[in-house]
Amino acid sequence: MSVLYQDSPTNRNNLSSWERATLEQFVIKMNDKEKLFPCIPATIGFTLNQLRYGFLGDPRKLETVGQLADLLKEFTNKSKRFGAYTSLILFFRLTDGMINSYTVNDYEQLFWQQLSTLTSVDGSGWPEDIPTDPHNPIWEFCFHDERYFVYCATPAHEKRQSRHFDTMMLAITPRWVLQTFYQSEVNAKKIKKRIRERLVKYDSIGLHPDLNSYGALDNYEWRQYFLRDDNTTLKSCPFHAAWNDLNCSHK
Repeated sequence: MSVLYQDSPTNRNNLSSWERATLEQFVIKMNDKEKLFPCIPATIGFTLNQLRYGFLGDPRKLETVGQLADLLKEFTNKSKRFGAYTSLILFFRLTDGMINSYTVNDYEQLFWQQLSTLTSVDGSGWPEDIPTDPHNPIWEFCFHDERYFVYCATPAHEKRQSRHFDTMMLAITPRWVLQTFYQSEVNAKKIKKRIRERLVKYDSIGLHPDLNSYGALDNYEWRQYFLRDDNTTLKSCPFHAAWNDLNCSHK
């Protein structure tokens, strides 16, 4: 059974060798003072030890989605106790074959399978005030009646190092965290500008054209969840098709 993990020297002693090695790689990435990780709220949350972690199995297996659902439900119920900069960081255990052969597109398919299947086991249903169509500017992923921004990193990303990690990783951030962060800043536009400046330095490819602001009329939030290693993007959201299939199966 997966458990929600808070990092500390004592808690690390309870991790398996793979879990500890994976977490230590994440710590190195976040602690790098020469190559600053672009997402400023994430670095603050890390520094304040407000992030929570989970270690999951093979993302191709159905039982892994069950583990993810349990962790995200627990996180949703407790997140406001963790601090204003909290996020849930999830690490999947990949096989050597996946690490050696999977492409960015392969991971993209896995990512959307995870989100779609996660929705199918959400007993809370979809919030009434959030559209179910991802091609609506105010759509965002929801689980257990909470709104989330979802970020995915993979071993296959090379040019876009801001989306690279040694295993498949999700960072799931409550919408209220992002709203609080930008509302508390004197000038949200300046903060977003700093984040984009960091991205330019961090990646060896320019800013992805899908980067935008939530709620903007020309923005589709789902496009920012999984950014490819080039500037291409999916024409339509895979979650939309999965949602329609789910609704049809319940009729």
